[in-house]
Amino acid sequence: MVQRDSETWRAFQAVRPSARELLATAAVQLQHINAGDVEPRWAWQLAELARALEKLETLQRGHTEVREARRALPPVSQEEFVDSLAERNEEAWDSLDTWATQGRALLDIHAVALKAPTRILGAVPAPAASPVRRPAGRRG
Repeated sequence: MVQRDSETWRAFQAVRPSARELLATAAVQLQHINAGDVEPRWAWQLAELARALEKLETLQRGHTEVREARRALPPVSQEEFVDSLAERNEEAWDSLDTWATQGRALLDIHAVALKAPTRILGAVPAPAASPVRRPAGRRG
């Protein structure tokens, strides 16, 4: 199980840097897909993926804090460090499993968006620019 957890954590690292963007893009795409083409489970799957990502980020922050705190202490043994990693990976298992089993929804949503008449592909739209205001009392 330790090896499985470690390999699963490492496999997710390829997705982790863009996971938030993937979720945001899928959420926007989902809002613009014809209702008849939307699978009812997709909204739930996106919520599960977001919750799992939050837990994974929390676990990683905790592990990083512990690692940094240990630098101020006498060096820890290799065994203690491996135990710390194994504990993080074990706690992450459920969230990693969620990404492995529910992550397909991101691809499914994107595939339907590709077929949409307006081809909803882009990332989250940028906020509208605010109008430029001139300082009071000055006329241009």
